[in-house]
Amino acid sequence: MNIKFNADAKKKLSLKDKYAVMTRDLGWDTSYVPMDKVYPYDQFEGIKIHDWDKWEDPFRLTMDSYWKYQAEKEKKLYAIIDAFSQNNGHLNVSDGRYINAIKLFLTAVTPIEYGAHRGFAMLGRQFRGAGTRVACQMQAIDELRHCQTQVHTLSHYNKYFNGFHSWPQNYDRVWYLAVPKSFTNDAMSAGPFEFLVSISFSFEYVLTNLLFMPFMSGAAYNGDMATVTFGFSAQSDEARHMTLGLEAIKFILEQDPDNVPIVQKWIDKWFWRGYRLLTLVGTMMDYMLPKKIMSWREGWEIYFEQNGGTLFSDLERYGIRMPKYWEDTVKEKEHITHQTWAALYQYCWAAGFHTWLPKLEEMEWLEKEYPESFNEIYKPRFEEWRALEKEGKRWYNTSLPCLCQTCQLPMMFTEIDNPTKLRLRESEFEGENYQFCSDGCKDIFDDEPQKYVQANIPVQKILKGEGGGPAPEDVVKWAHFNPDSDTGGYEDSMDAKNWTAWKA
Repeated sequence: MNIKFNADAKKKLSLKDKYAVMTRDLGWDTSYVPMDKVYPYDQFEGIKIHDWDKWEDPFRLTMDSYWKYQAEKEKKLYAIIDAFSQNNGHLNVSDGRYINAIKLFLTAVTPIEYGAHRGFAMLGRQFRGAGTRVACQMQAIDELRHCQTQVHTLSHYNKYFNGFHSWPQNYDRVWYLAVPKSFTNDAMSAGPFEFLVSISFSFEYVLTNLLFMPFMSGAAYNGDMATVTFGFSAQSDEARHMTLGLEAIKFILEQDPDNVPIVQKWIDKWFWRGYRLLTLVGTMMDYMLPKKIMSWREGWEIYFEQNGGTLFSDLERYGIRMPKYWEDTVKEKEHITHQTWAALYQYCWAAGFHTWLPKLEEMEWLEKEYPESFNEIYKPRFEEWRALEKEGKRWYNTSLPCLCQTCQLPMMFTEIDNPTKLRLRESEFEGENYQFCSDGCKDIFDDEPQKYVQANIPVQKILKGEGGGPAPEDVVKWAHFNPDSDTGGYEDSMDAKNWTAWKA
């Protein structure tokens, strides 16, 4: 039999060529409508891009391979989550107190994931580079998937524990959830390049390890396999997101030297905004995990001071320096989680989770991890509150705290070089005074005051009579909490009573 070979037959495409066909070749320049009208938002920030084809995706992932890869992950993820649910896995966690860390994490982070999905979907429409649009589209789908997997985990815990039932409504009205909401809305209302720097670089590349690595390790150590499963499923996506973030920053900086000062200002802003957001995560690590895995101080030293220092040394050749006020974060690492837990302990009457005083062995761990601050400054406060608890006078602060106009955390942080003096900064704009928790938050406001005067501050709404009513119970109900079960100290909570009965 004679076999004839077609010399003109095309060879099988290489991975690089297939990626180009499935991404770059899908784009085109418009003819009857100017490109500037089709993509009006990728120039107004002042960023100059001369060659969009210089964008490189190290993963070279096409939509075809993306769906197959994610489908395989979904099968494994939901198999484990289903097994966790069917076997009452919530009873295997280390302590009933641990669930409160999950309450804070899931109600705060789940809406952030959805906001990131919306933001990257916007970017997929606003960038005129085809490769960039495809990368942003994939990340938009990733973020939506992360939101969904967290909702599934949340739905299991909602069957047995209080405080999970109204998380979308809580996100709009609760004071501590205003912190992640303001961060997300700030990024989504920025231009496309600033959003890319804020999320893909500043948060995903510089700070995301502090969100996922120590806390997910803590979840595993405390027997929470549902959280560990969605966390590690998301972490493989995060590796790609971090690569996108590094590629994004280098792509922008290499395109034009005029981009450097604009990007530096954004790095300064979003480093500080992300750092303030992670204050809640650090507090979970230090106080809400019954079995400790790593302190906030240690995590910050590893994941920012060491890893971040190396990153910014690499970026020096582009003219980028370390973020402004990074030295303050090094000094604050000894204090911010203790100050935040003290605030959460006092104000848990208006929160969807319970708080408590550290046990004796936990106090010893804190002394060891924070030898320069805990014994002298924070231990005496906890001991005083413990004495009040023994007298049946648990301390609740029912006054309304002043919230920072930028990050929306309470004014609970002290001066960098004086941990006994409360830090307060103030700016005036159009005859009104605005308060801030730090120089970093004040600088961000002063640069764009027209934006931040519109901030939706929960305490201000309450003072205006828009918070349900004058009594604390009215405020709690307005926030969609049940004051009889969702709020207050852990020691007398329904969750604690149920946990004791289940484990007995």
